Amino acid sequence: MKAVILAAGYGTRLQRDVENDQSGSFKHLIGIAKPLLPVGHCALITHWVHALTSTVETIYVVTNALYQKSFEEWALKFPNVKVLSDGTWRNEERLGAVACLQLVVKYFAINDHVVVIGGDTLFKEDFSFTGVKERFLDLQTKLANSCLVLSYQCKDEETQKYGILEVNEDLKVLCMKEKPLPSDTKSRMACPCFYLLSLSSLTLLDSFLEEKREAPIEERDAPGNFLSWLIQRQPVYIHQISGRFDVGNLPSYIECDMHFRKKR
Repeated sequence: MKAVILAAGYGTRLQRDVENDQSGSFKHLIGIAKPLLPVGHCALITHWVHALTSTVETIYVVTNALYQKSFEEWALKFPNVKVLSDGTWRNEERLGAVACLQLVVKYFAINDHVVVIGGDTLFKEDFSFTGVKERFLDLQTKLANSCLVLSYQCKDEETQKYGILEVNEDLKVLCMKEKPLPSDTKSRMACPCFYLLSLSSLTLLDSFLEEKREAPIEERDAPGNFLSWLIQRQPVYIHQISGRFDVGNLPSYIECDMHFRKKR
């Protein structure tokens, strides 16, 4: 199994928050890519390298040209990490997360199952990648094209912030609703960007992107759009966790950093 960490975003919301912060306490974060932000005792993305190294052969990090050098310098400490740039310099030029995933798969000729991780996400203490991988491999013995995603219970007022999964009694995903009203679904199963994609599902990246070729970047950017499309074509199951940290703005970064500082 290989891992792809999506780190080609420009973190515009967080950077705007940092620049506008009146306290001056976060000036050191200006110009730092979100996955490289200090969280607890190390960079956010380093937590993933520690969690994955014993069970994943290679970790690919896809970033942009603006942050490429910073990621390459960070990766010098990790021989199992490879960095690839999508070649863009500005947010307006971004390829989108799905196109970045396709870029990595093709550039490195990946011919294996892949775990795809959003570079601005971390999970809580109950998360074990070993357990998640075992569940995925068990599904593979039953249906070779099965995929696995993570899910956690969100609050009623949070459904409009996330993709919400509806599942059957076997925990197979029936559909994903994008930021629905609480009244539009009984489910409260939020889905972070952490997908274990089967080898066969990777071949569908081309089909998805070709279908969306003329669509606005928003339809090609969020990895959840590909997942929602994939659910209608291959079996996707869930593995439940207790929660996650999604570093999108300054308050969410502070919460995540404080949590992992307390873990030391």
